[in-house]
Amino acid sequence: MFCCKLNFQMISRYVLQELGHGDKIKNVPVNTALEGLCGGMLEAWKIYGDPNAVILFVIENITYNICDQRFHEFEIRRQNRMVVVIRRTLTQIADTAKLGKNKELSIDGLSVAVVYFRSGYEPAQYPSSKEWAARLMIERSLAIKCPSIHYHLAGTKKVQQTLATPGVLEKFLTDPAKVDAVKEIFTGLYSLDLDEDGNRAAEMAIMKPECYVLKPQREGGGNNVYGEKVREVLQSMTDSQERTAWILMERIIPPVQKGYMIRPGGPEVPQLVDLVSELGIFGVIIGNASTVIANRQVGHMLRTKLSSADEGGVAAGSGALDSPYLID
Repeated sequence: MFCCKLNFQMISRYVLQELGHGDKIKNVPVNTALEGLCGGMLEAWKIYGDPNAVILFVIENITYNICDQRFHEFEIRRQNRMVVVIRRTLTQIADTAKLGKNKELSIDGLSVAVVYFRSGYEPAQYPSSKEWAARLMIERSLAIKCPSIHYHLAGTKKVQQTLATPGVLEKFLTDPAKVDAVKEIFTGLYSLDLDEDGNRAAEMAIMKPECYVLKPQREGGGNNVYGEKVREVLQSMTDSQERTAWILMERIIPPVQKGYMIRPGGPEVPQLVDLVSELGIFGVIIGNASTVIANRQVGHMLRTKLSSADEGGVAAGSGALDSPYLID
């Protein structure tokens, strides 16, 4: 959740105004993601029920997105000036956190109501058993987690691939109409396990590598495999257990549009180029095993990249921020 992305609509509206197209500003939708996401954390803080408790941001040892995190912190304080935000790495949590007799989480004597993970999404962020112990302590605690371990796992490629397996979605949704609606947003996802189905999927991708993407269990850009390298990587993993750590996905071919990409180190006068975009929707959901307390959409993010580029991660340096422009 990166705040600089959430406020990009302001830049787009400013540019339209400066170019003499103020009448078109209404076509750039309002984006309240920052307010909505922070409001969700504050709602969870209230549910926890301790007015002296803090919100904990779990951060990396070296934080490159510090500005985004600070904007979240400032917005939380703007909405409720009584709520304190603290920042700790997993290593620091391992050294200073503890569980009370009722599994309440405390750090340096401060009770923690909400834990917001800005780290802990990839193996390198768990360099030793201490960090894993810290994560386990957090998960065992009464603190409300953002995301919960269930949603964290649901975001992994392997779980997404499993949910796309015929018959699995029906275990969680009983309404056939809802099942069909969810399946509408699925693309082809295939297991690469060392079995008949995995071998069939691997052979399919080796035959037509340009039609598929290899994805590991990693977040952020720069980890996927595209094009001819799909064939090379799969052939190198034949009969290797390593293949089971990947999934195969049908490559999505989005519509191409003309536009300008403005990036550090780019040409002084940007060139008109072919671009593709990806729209992400931010939401807030709060609940327990039996009850959904809140479930709402709060904003969006649009990332754009060159149509010839494989990766499109903004933080990885291969994409750029953008704003939707709505037309009839």
